[in-house]
Amino acid sequence: MQEKDFVAFEYKTKTVKSEEQSRVADLYEAFGWEVSKVTPEIAGNVTVVFRRDRRQKHKQELVKLERQAESVFVTIGKLNKAKTAGANIFGFVFGIVSALILGGGMSLTMLNSAGAPAFAGGVVLGALGIILCAINYPIYKKIAEKKYRTAFARHRRQRREVGKPDGGGQRFAQSGHSLKCVHYD
Repeated sequence: MQEKDFVAFEYKTKTVKSEEQSRVADLYEAFGWEVSKVTPEIAGNVTVVFRRDRRQKHKQELVKLERQAESVFVTIGKLNKAKTAGANIFGFVFGIVSALILGGGMSLTMLNSAGAPAFAGGVVLGALGIILCAINYPIYKKIAEKKYRTAFARHRRQRREVGKPDGGGQRFAQSGHSLKCVHYD
């Protein structure tokens, strides 16, 4: 076997959620990596093993661009989580308080020794708890939608930065040309 025929590979392993697998594969394939192996993990995660030829042209620039793309990918993940984080917290707290009011009303109606005023107060308090429980979801949706609109613009800019390189890192890695990113604003 001649030295020309030998190909040395470098390997990279990433563990991601299964729904992110195709995005991660696309991200790294743009920088000359190819998927070598995919292993399912517990809790809906997958481990993706990538490999690429060690003799990359312009490897330093390619690694720098790859790190920038990874940073943007992480930022996109954080923005996805931040879209509903505040609304989730509000929904849980409001739901717990509503359930406590409903439970207090039920307890008041069950007091036999307190008489009719406690029963009437319990019915009113229980009805208020039911109404609060019922409006919790619509309030949650409005808060989440408002947060989504504000985060969507940043999210879209970050996605375009990662997803729209003209020619991609793959061509950059193979041909030695510079990576040209097109930003759609």
